Amino acid sequence: MSENLILIEHQAHIATVTLNRPEALNALSMALRNRISEVFIELEADPDVEAIVLTGAGRAFTVGLDLKELGGETPAETASTSRDLGDVLGHMSKPIIGAINGFAITGGFEIALMCDFLIASPEAKFADTHARVGVVPGWGLSQRLPRLIGINRAKELSLTGNYLDAETACAWGLVNRIVPREELLDVCQQLARDIVSTDLATRREIKRIMDSGWESTLDEGMRIEDAASRAHSKSEVRADKVAARRAGIQSRGREQQQ
Repeated sequence: MSENLILIEHQAHIATVTLNRPEALNALSMALRNRISEVFIELEADPDVEAIVLTGAGRAFTVGLDLKELGGETPAETASTSRDLGDVLGHMSKPIIGAINGFAITGGFEIALMCDFLIASPEAKFADTHARVGVVPGWGLSQRLPRLIGINRAKELSLTGNYLDAETACAWGLVNRIVPREELLDVCQQLARDIVSTDLATRREIKRIMDSGWESTLDEGMRIEDAASRAHSKSEVRADKVAARRAGIQSRGREQQQ
């Protein structure tokens, strides 16, 4: 059953990974988080895979943590058994192209930021609602987002929890380009083929040194975020608080889409 949470298509050294909980907007249940970690650990170890396209089924890339599960309204399907998702995706040696087909919210926004670059459909929308849920980021958003779009824009998004449309995301440099939804996977897979057509050893070294240079001060920021997130979770994140806030977040999100 858990294997159906993610669909994987292999073709010519490219793996297309689709998060597959469309009925829940690909919300990151414990089971899905575990499965994502398992899949990317397997892809990292697979010598036949050289590039990865990551997308979501249905209307969302992923709307982040399953707030029903986090709020205790539905039981977790399974205990956490895998390596931390942020650690797995954040340290892939193989390029990940994010095909952002719809909503990329909070934890979903964080996963998008772990990709090497993003291509979006016009329906893509980003939001960081950590402050509205009452959870401090733990997968790097507070450090990666300012580096991509600037500290002032990042603060606007993270401190308001407002939505960012695809056009503005492209203008701000968050996504590389916008393509029609029906062309999104084709464009991303062609970019993956372009990547695979280059020299493997050289490509890997270029990616490694680019990541290393870009993250030269990121590690310290990540440690700061991790410590803050853990401390906040112990003192402030309770199931009753999350459940109470979920309805308000959903209502506000619907209003902003009108």
